[in-house]
Amino acid sequence: MTRISRRFRDLRDRGEKALILYLTAGDPSLEKTLELIPALEAAGVDLMEIGVPFSDPTADGPIIQAASRRALENGTNLVGVLDLIAQLRRRSEIPVVLFSYYNPIWVFGPERLARSAKTAGVDGVLVVDLPLEEAEELRKYTDPSGLDFIYLLAPTTGPERAREIAARARGFLYYISIVGLTGTAGPEVALVQSGVAGIRQVTDLPVVLGFGLSEPEQVRRVAPLADGVVVGSALVRMIHDLGGRKDGVKRISDFVYRLKAALGSGQRVEAL
Repeated sequence: MTRISRRFRDLRDRGEKALILYLTAGDPSLEKTLELIPALEAAGVDLMEIGVPFSDPTADGPIIQAASRRALENGTNLVGVLDLIAQLRRRSEIPVVLFSYYNPIWVFGPERLARSAKTAGVDGVLVVDLPLEEAEELRKYTDPSGLDFIYLLAPTTGPERAREIAARARGFLYYISIVGLTGTAGPEVALVQSGVAGIRQVTDLPVVLGFGLSEPEQVRRVAPLADGVVVGSALVRMIHDLGGRKDGVKRISDFVYRLKAALGSGQRVEAL
């Protein structure tokens, strides 16, 4: 079992849901990103999605686009992100998903990526713009390395395609809870419930919800529908707005704690 599978198993045994956070590595710097993740873990995060900044995102809204631009201007690249994860592994066993578009991976080299990611301590990869039909050029290297390959499902995904994707997925399935970009709208609970119910019919993998979740109240409403939630744009915005303040890490940690509490489980641990 990967760290991802073990974490979902342990959460299920405790009757808990997973809180997954996305951040853009290198915004405001790789050093700050490395300092922040243990504090997020202490506040209740169960899995981290660490985003590789990319100049031409297609699924990310303006908040993450701006974060990627800042990170790229700071010189952040895939080599630096993998080194960040390797350093994180010296102090934490939190499951890590490398979140990227395919272009940086293609330039880096798929085989090299699989080898380097495994060595660094990555547990799974999520490549936003690599569809099922084209994923084999990366999976032929990531699968033997033991990396979970995370697929996205959308409200527009038909039942047969959902079945095909679910059959190939590992770790968990990421259900996009809105039709649109990250951080631009909130989910409609009835539609999410229907979509997740359809996915449950074709897989036993955990299903998590993302895109459009930014507040504890939203998390509370959708928590019963899935095995976990992903919050990204709201955290990325807070990191940018509060990162330079003396109480920035504490305020971000307080926000994370409220998100975890909204899932209906978890005990607070003081931030590092």
